Amino acid sequence: MTATESIGILSVIRERRSIRNYIDRDVPDEAIRAIIAAGIQAPTALGLQPWQFVVVRDRDLMQRASDYCKPILLEKIGEEARPGTEEFLAALRGPEFNIFYNAPVLILVLGAREVVSSVLDCALCAENMMLAAWALGIGSCWIGSAALIEQNPDLLAALKVPDDHQVVAPLIFGYPAPLLPKPVRREPRITWIP
Repeated sequence: MTATESIGILSVIRERRSIRNYIDRDVPDEAIRAIIAAGIQAPTALGLQPWQFVVVRDRDLMQRASDYCKPILLEKIGEEARPGTEEFLAALRGPEFNIFYNAPVLILVLGAREVVSSVLDCALCAENMMLAAWALGIGSCWIGSAALIEQNPDLLAALKVPDDHQVVAPLIFGYPAPLLPKPVRREPRITWIP
C-alpha cells in the first residue's frame, strides 16, 4: 500500500457518514457487486466467511417491511424513551415515513446461524461495504431496526432469507441528497498502559 492509498483510506473512514436522504437515482449492479466484493474482504474468524447477501430493489417489499417494523418500534422505543429518540419516534408516527428512508437498494447481510462468530464477522463485512460505498460516492446507513423482520416468516420468505441464516446487517444504499455538515465526534477515551 502506498502512502497515497493509506491517506485515501483514512479520508474515507473520516468522511463516511450515515445517509438518511437519497436522490431518485438507481445504484448500478456493478457498484453493488463492488460493494459486496469489498465486504467479503473483511476479517472472519477461522476463515469461515459465514455471510450471504440479499439485494432488494423492490420498493413495495421494502415498504411492507417498513410497515411491519414501525408499530413494533413505536411500542419498544416508546416504552424505553431516551434522550435523542424523540425525533425518531415522531418520524415513526408519520404515515409516509419509511424506515429505509426511500433508499433505492436494501442489502441484507445474512449470517450463518451455525457459526458462532457470524454476527461479528458480518458486522465487519457490513462496515467494509459502507466504506466502499462512500469511496464510490454512494451513501449508506445500517438500519438495525429492520432486523425485526426476523419475527415475520412471510417477510423472510419474500426476502428469500434461508432458515439457516439470520439477518445481521440491513444496509441501505443510494446516492446522497445534499448533506448537512457532519456532526463533530467526541474525543475518544483512551487508557494507555505502558
